[in-house]
Amino acid sequence: MKNYIAYILFAGALAAGFSSCNDFLDENPDNRTTVDSEEKAIDMLVSAYASNQPWFVLELASDNVDDHGGTYGDWSRFYEESFSWNPPVESNNESLIRTWSSQYLAIANANQVLDALGKMEMTDKLRAAKGEALICRAYAHFVLVNIFCQQYDPNYPDDMGIPYMEKAETELDPKYERGTVAEVYAKIEKDIEEGLPLIDDAIYSVPKYHFNRKAAYSFAARFFLYYQKWDKAAEYASEALTNAPESQLRDYEALLEYPMNNGSTQNTAATYYISTDLPCNYLLATAYSSSGTYFGGYSSGRRYNHGWLIGQTESISCTNTPFAPYEWKVRPLVYNSGLDKTLLPHTPYLFEYTDPVAGIGYIHTVYTLFTGDETLLTRAEAYIMQKDYPNALKDMNLFLSNACKSYTPLTEETVTAWAAGTEYYRPETDQNQSDMNKKGPTPKKELHPAFDLDETQEAMVHTLLMLRRYETLHCGLRWFDIKRFGIEIYRRTLDSTDGHVSAVTDKLAVRDNRRAIQLPNDVITSGLPANPR
Repeated sequence: MKNYIAYILFAGALAAGFSSCNDFLDENPDNRTTVDSEEKAIDMLVSAYASNQPWFVLELASDNVDDHGGTYGDWSRFYEESFSWNPPVESNNESLIRTWSSQYLAIANANQVLDALGKMEMTDKLRAAKGEALICRAYAHFVLVNIFCQQYDPNYPDDMGIPYMEKAETELDPKYERGTVAEVYAKIEKDIEEGLPLIDDAIYSVPKYHFNRKAAYSFAARFFLYYQKWDKAAEYASEALTNAPESQLRDYEALLEYPMNNGSTQNTAATYYISTDLPCNYLLATAYSSSGTYFGGYSSGRRYNHGWLIGQTESISCTNTPFAPYEWKVRPLVYNSGLDKTLLPHTPYLFEYTDPVAGIGYIHTVYTLFTGDETLLTRAEAYIMQKDYPNALKDMNLFLSNACKSYTPLTEETVTAWAAGTEYYRPETDQNQSDMNKKGPTPKKELHPAFDLDETQEAMVHTLLMLRRYETLHCGLRWFDIKRFGIEIYRRTLDSTDGHVSAVTDKLAVRDNRRAIQLPNDVITSGLPANPR
């Protein structure tokens, strides 16, 4: 193997150098101040969070996006590559090439802190720093393994994982192996269990941009949900939500006081959505991203986007739900003049000027990586898997009562009746375009998870997935649900004249190799085995 670790570290630093207007990120870790004090250890952990995020690409890869046809002129190879499940070749601030290097750079920085802490006399602040470093290391590996590998499945113990970096590197040419997904998950679990009790919010000046206690427990809940350890997922979600989960949910009435359009870079609903003052926002992450314009009322993203058809038949405007009739407090923003977009104000358009006179700078956004609302749905799913339907329904109804002006409360009977009366969406069984359009998509897609679901569980999961689709729209998490539940999704081209399906061009089957996104070419060239294709 060639100098693979050099690629991880220095390609990551190079990625930050190309995109960053932050001097700290432009600096190679080896050139920074030696970590030999409480203050330096805590400061160093700022760089244990990746500066490039994968969520824009993962949103394009999901079934939250259709191809609205080649008549739209904003086509790019990067958008097409992401939408079509092709290996990452095009490189920009949002490419998964940057995600790989940025996450490993964050891991390397966390390891540097952990190495330094091992040589220092432990204090309360240093114990808290150790906890944060362990959780940061676990989270970065969690992101990588869920993008570049198949979903964790104990039925496939030999699925290739990603290198798990557990120490600060001093060798020029260390050898790394991919291991298995199961091995990566076991190491993530170890880091989480060791790090969680050490987290202390007292060391943070801006806790919402660090793994504060609620964010750390929310991450633990999500991880154990993916790990199929439902009891731990419910336990850790409850720890984050406190005994008053209603106090941890988004205040939609306050959100409605701001303009819903995303036509400005400040004082909109989208910029308020990511406020550090909101109790519902547990962890935020800044990213160099065009998500705010792409999923905003702009001409960019006209070809591949979340439009009328998906909104009306599958997701946020769908009337075929077990909680219909209903009305969201924040109604979807519908654009239908020269573009077809149905949106929610989840990712703001932010601009940072490097030269105000010349009017140049960087477009970025802020993602809500963990929220009280999504954590509530994590707990609801864990309850479903334990067949604790009363508590699952309680959580889902709490979510709906907070997000909706009006809705039909969920019961076990209404959920199972809805599921029994709704057909699975299988566009390949339609014989021609007119039949396809006449039948229409539904929000119910076949589930093929690694675990068994009985009829009631499946009905509950379909309902839960609809709620999570609303909560996480434009934020990429739908891709992980598609992988976890083995949901087969399609690539559809729409007729630009009426917005209906003109062709189904591809299908992502269960265990399709493309569910594990290919490693960056440079990493493969350096000697790490590629994903099967």
